[in-house]
Amino acid sequence: MGLEELENREYFSIGDVKRLTGVPEYSVRYWEAEFGLIRPIRLESGHRRYTKQDVYTILKIKDLIYKHKLTLEGAKKQLRNYHLPTGESESRPRTDIKLLTELKEALEELLKE
Repeated sequence: MGLEELENREYFSIGDVKRLTGVPEYSVRYWEAEFGLIRPIRLESGHRRYTKQDVYTILKIKDLIYKHKLTLEGAKKQLRNYHLPTGESESRPRTDIKLLTELKEALEELLKE
């Protein structure tokens, strides 16, 4: 899995993120809590689904910490002014999977009537 795969997919499991970025799963989860910039979608099963935006954020954090040797606090300061690439002119809002499931069920019920 490489950058081509990153551009062609919308959502990634934590294992995919690990393979794409080289960052261990426990670090991804820690950075998620520590930075507040990585916000994966939670499935009903509790599994995380990361977006391209999340992967780009993880790559930027990795670069700041490992390549530029910044502390977590230093990386946070750098990220305050960092604009992540979205591939689009505007980033799309995150969608709650549970809400979509409920809407689908409601629409199916209306169609039965």
